Amino acid sequence: MTRVHTAYLRRFARNEDGAVQTVPYVLWILIFIVFILGGVEMGMYTARQTMLEHGLDKTIRRVRLGTGTIYDRETLKEMICDNSVILPYCEDELYLEMVKLDIRDWQLPPQNVKCYDDTVDATGSGSDGYGGSDDEVQPQVAFEYGRENELMMLRACFRFEPITPTLGLGKYLASYYEDDGHARMNAVGAFVHEPL
Repeated sequence: MTRVHTAYLRRFARNEDGAVQTVPYVLWILIFIVFILGGVEMGMYTARQTMLEHGLDKTIRRVRLGTGTIYDRETLKEMICDNSVILPYCEDELYLEMVKLDIRDWQLPPQNVKCYDDTVDATGSGSDGYGGSDDEVQPQVAFEYGRENELMMLRACFRFEPITPTLGLGKYLASYYEDDGHARMNAVGAFVHEPL
């Protein structure tokens, strides 16, 4: 019985039928896999971007109509993340900038968006010697609340890890802005504080 199996395996190993078609199949299937993964990556990017803009719009509407209520950065982050359900690690990876725009002396807001906070050891020692719980986070982006009838711009920057960070579109997104393997997306909204 083992002779039958070994004879069959020898014939199979010597047989070259179909060998010519295997090489193009392997080459083409890799190209198709890259296209399929790029499509999935683009779909996830589009869904995340849409949800980020939706969350920002809903939050701006609430801030604009909530006269007399002062929101801080953390509250706005929480509101945006509650309205953007598919953003992974949203409150950790979302960075906000809110600045007042003067319509009488118009200056364009800066175009380069900083999508990070720098951590600085305020005491020089830190709890673990490397900057632990004694660290002070100093945001690199401006955050002004503004007063009634002032034009405000709220810009959100969200960092995320692509599905395929080493292949195709994911590799491009991860390397375009930052070198740490994270991609980012931005959403901007403007509003005027309603008078009291």
